[in-house]
Amino acid sequence: MSTPTRRTPTYRHHKPSGQAVVTFDGRDFYLGRHGSPESRGEYDRLLAEWLSNGRRLATPTAEADLSVNELLLAYLRHADGYYVKNGRPTVEPGNIRLAVRPLRQLYGHTPAREFGPVALKAVRGAMAEADICRSEINRRIGRIIRVFKWAVSEEMVPPSVHQALQTVPGLRRGRADVRESEPVRPVPDAFVDAIKPYVSRQVWALVELQRLTGMRPGEVCVMRTADIDTSGKVWTYTPERHKTEHHGRERRIYLGPAAQAILRPWLRTELTAYLFSPAEATAERRAAMRERRTTRVQPSQRNRAKARPEKEPGEVYTTESYRRAIAYGVKRANADRAKRGEPEIPSWHPHQLRHSAATRLRKEFSLDVARAVLGHSSPVVTELYAELDGAKAAEAMERVG
Repeated sequence: MSTPTRRTPTYRHHKPSGQAVVTFDGRDFYLGRHGSPESRGEYDRLLAEWLSNGRRLATPTAEADLSVNELLLAYLRHADGYYVKNGRPTVEPGNIRLAVRPLRQLYGHTPAREFGPVALKAVRGAMAEADICRSEINRRIGRIIRVFKWAVSEEMVPPSVHQALQTVPGLRRGRADVRESEPVRPVPDAFVDAIKPYVSRQVWALVELQRLTGMRPGEVCVMRTADIDTSGKVWTYTPERHKTEHHGRERRIYLGPAAQAILRPWLRTELTAYLFSPAEATAERRAAMRERRTTRVQPSQRNRAKARPEKEPGEVYTTESYRRAIAYGVKRANADRAKRGEPEIPSWHPHQLRHSAATRLRKEFSLDVARAVLGHSSPVVTELYAELDGAKAAEAMERVG
C-alpha cells in the first residue's frame, strides 16, 4: 500500500515522447500530446479521482485478483480517516477490526469478488462458535457488508457482490441457536454506594452526577465550566460533544439543586478545562500515600516516578477509563467484604446508572419526562431504559378488577 503524500502531482512534459505525464504514487500516467486540451482534461480527471480517494490511487476495477485481505487493508485505512469526531478518532474503527477478524482468518486470501452469501454465513457461524451474542453478531455482519458496499463505491468489486451479501438476513430472536445478550438492568443504590470508599473523589462525582441526571458516560466525563450555564435556578449543561450530534440534534442536560451541589467544588476558573481529571486523581492518590507513610523516606526514594512513563494519566476520563475505575472499585470492595464474611456485590458498569435514572424518572413522573431528560428522540428507546413499574400496574388492576 502506498503512503499518501501532501504534494499535488504536477502536469509535466515528457520530452522524449512529446507527451504530457503525471506521476501518482510512483506510477507514471501519459496523458496525450503535451499542452493539448485533451491532455489537460485527462490530468484534471486523474487528479480529481486521486484527491477524492484521500490522495491515493483507487484500486482499478480490472484488478480481479484483489484479495479480501487487500480489500480490508484499504477499507481500514479509509475508516481510520473517516470515523473522526471533533478531531478525535471514534470507537468505530476498533469495532470494525473486531468484526472482520473471522473474515480475515477464513477468507483473507479469497478473491474479494468471489466472496458471497454462503461465505458470509460461514463467517457468522464462526462468530456464533466464539459465543458472541446474537445482537452483536448481527452488528458485526452489518459492518462486513458495509465493507463491500464501500468497495463497490470505489470500483474494487462488482455491485453484484454487495447485492448478494444483502440477501443474508439477520439472526432473529428465538430462531437461531446462538446466545442472547442479557438486558442492561438498573443498578441498586446499595451496590453503587458500596464502592465509594474505593474510588477517587473524581470518579465518585461522576457516579453521583450520572445517577442523578441519567447522562451518558461520555457526556458526564467531558464536563467543562464553559459548557454549563449557571445563570438560572436550574443549570443547563450543553456537552461539547455527544452521541447524536452527527444527526444535527442538540443535547441539553438540566442540573437541579442536588447536581449543582456536587458540581460547585469542581467548577474551574479555566473555563475550557475538564472538571474531572485522571491526572489530578493520581496526584491526590500519591499525596495521600505519602501522608499515610510512617517510616522515613530515603533520599533515593523521594521521587521514584519514571521520568518518561509509557502511559501517563490524561486530563479527561474516557468512557473506558471511567468503566475501569468502577470495576476496580467493585473489586476492592468485594475483597474487603470477603474478609468480613459478607457476600460480594455483582459487577456493574456506568451505563446501568443511566438505566437507573430512567426507571426512577418514569416512576416518579412519566415516560415523556424520562425521554426528555435522557435526550431520546423516541419514547420507544426510553422504554428500553426504563424498567416497567410493577406497582403502577398492580394499582391499576386493583381498581379495574
